[in-house]
Amino acid sequence: MCNLYRMTKNSDEVAKWFDVKNAAVAANLAAEIYPGYPGLVIAGGTLRSMVWGFPLQAKGARGQPLKPKPVNNARSDKLDGAFWRSSFVERRCLIVLNGWAEAEGEKGAKTRSWFSLPGDDLFTAAGIWRRSAGWGDVYSMVMTGCAQQYADVHDRMPVLIAEEDRPVWTDAPPEDAFALCRPWAGPLDLERTSEPWAGGG
Repeated sequence: MCNLYRMTKNSDEVAKWFDVKNAAVAANLAAEIYPGYPGLVIAGGTLRSMVWGFPLQAKGARGQPLKPKPVNNARSDKLDGAFWRSSFVERRCLIVLNGWAEAEGEKGAKTRSWFSLPGDDLFTAAGIWRRSAGWGDVYSMVMTGCAQQYADVHDRMPVLIAEEDRPVWTDAPPEDAFALCRPWAGPLDLERTSEPWAGGG
């Protein structure tokens, strides 16, 4: 699952790139986006800042409420479940990113391996969003099975949305959007690094 991605452009650059209205002008964004951080999404034809992850209320051993945890990934095979269904049917969005990272290596010594699209400074992944009481508008990234050639890194990957499919994901009926929930068939750049996975989130 994706727990870290990169977005190094500012909101003005992103809005111009995708030719959408910019409603995220004052957004203070980090270049590396972790669950619970704000990120840029295109929803309703507008670039917006939302928090990455649907808040899930947790309880402690004695039943006391704990700080909510961000559920930042939605598996495509679970989109018809109660937690995700209404967002998938009614509120799909495009997540803007430069690349995403997966952890590789032995436990305690995992490093970051970065995926990106060759030749594309920016691309989009499938997202769904909703309003929350405590965190404002939030989004989750839709995941599917990984392309076979990269399965040694991870068994899942984000649903990447090609330019021609963006209107389908955001505006078409749910069954047409769901048909896009498949492994990316095109090439990907994979950069294996020595950068430790832990630290920073």
